[in-house]
Amino acid sequence: MSQIESEATAFRLERPSRLTCGGMCRSSQGELRAMNIQEVVAELREERGGRIVMMVADGLGGLPLTPDGPTELEAAQTPNLDRLARRGVCGLMTPIKPGITPGSGPGHLGLFGYDPLRYVIGRGVLEATGIGFAVGPNDVAVRCNFCTLDAEGKITDRRAGRIPSEESAAVVATLRAIRIPGVEIFVEPVKEHRFVVVFRGEGLGAGVADTDPQVVGKPPLDPVAHDEASQKTAQIAKEFVAQARKILSSQVKANGLTMRGFSKRPHLPSYREAYGLKAAAIAVYPMYKGLASLVGMDLLGKPTTLKEEIDVLEKAWQETDYDFFFVHFKYTDSRGEDGDFDAKVKMIEQFDGVFPRVEALKPDVIIVTGDHSTPAKLKSHSWHPVPTLLVADTCRPDAAQAFSEKACLQGGLGHFEALYLMPLALAHAGRLAKFGA
Repeated sequence: MSQIESEATAFRLERPSRLTCGGMCRSSQGELRAMNIQEVVAELREERGGRIVMMVADGLGGLPLTPDGPTELEAAQTPNLDRLARRGVCGLMTPIKPGITPGSGPGHLGLFGYDPLRYVIGRGVLEATGIGFAVGPNDVAVRCNFCTLDAEGKITDRRAGRIPSEESAAVVATLRAIRIPGVEIFVEPVKEHRFVVVFRGEGLGAGVADTDPQVVGKPPLDPVAHDEASQKTAQIAKEFVAQARKILSSQVKANGLTMRGFSKRPHLPSYREAYGLKAAAIAVYPMYKGLASLVGMDLLGKPTTLKEEIDVLEKAWQETDYDFFFVHFKYTDSRGEDGDFDAKVKMIEQFDGVFPRVEALKPDVIIVTGDHSTPAKLKSHSWHPVPTLLVADTCRPDAAQAFSEKACLQGGLGHFEALYLMPLALAHAGRLAKFGA
């Protein structure tokens, strides 16, 4: 059993009642240790309280294109978010630690209150779980991208022109012909240029480097093992790529592939265990469904647009007893990664447009944030803190008159790490008891 698995077991089974150990608990080895914030919250949680909606605009934070210019959020017309900012309290949230650029998995873990440095979830598992694939104990899941290669084998498009999902699924099906002795292989489509490969067999480690060089003009990298336990996996991956290249050679756009996020399924305490919440997730992209599923959220509906996501939210709000709803919007991130400042502005404005419908439900707490920043200027995720807004009748209002990076810089939440967002939400929902006498 790994250290993380041991800690998760201790979290589930050996927690003291109402902090009778003075903020200490025993590990699975019987050692007394200080509790982390999630374990403290688990002991203070109240089973009854208000309902929470967390609205996540992926990659929300940005940068100005010129020193005196606006960020994407500041350039956008956001009357609804600005009105909510005047009612609530704002701040800037650091997804992991200052200066650390998060991937989508760690970024969302922080939002959900799990320390991303303690609980590590690979992208492969997120993608596989998100499409409903049951990742087993002997599995290594890998998130793959189709890419376009030139005659020299160099990447000219890292996403194969964002090949349509229907076209991509047909190409994925051809890769199921790959056979490698000693391992079972599953190949499943995800969305657009993304697909998942799962290797199943004994003695497979997940410590294998990504093969995406992250730039065009270079060939895909070889899968290299980080440790002895992952040598077998690296060799299998290398053979898979070799066979795939032959199969894909006749394709125009998707004639190559890269592999990212080699990972095994982790063990995490669920939202019910950690917070006493019955939680639900509403998302379009499979990876975010996968992450939500791994922390015990139920996946609702099959929306394909933001409007449909809010349709699902409204229906579930009236017909179910969920306490917590996570709603994910992807396209603020993808437009930032494309380097398209104006398109990201339009996506933020689209996101702003749904908030009257969310407010009409009268949630006790509304959270608006992102899992990380994706400035169009950088065309990638970045380390910059994320604008964050919390709205509740119990808020202590601050001076923010708009929802923007500048306004959040002066907001009442200040600068804080993402793993403290859930305790704040629970407190404002009346779901945390007092700590100590």
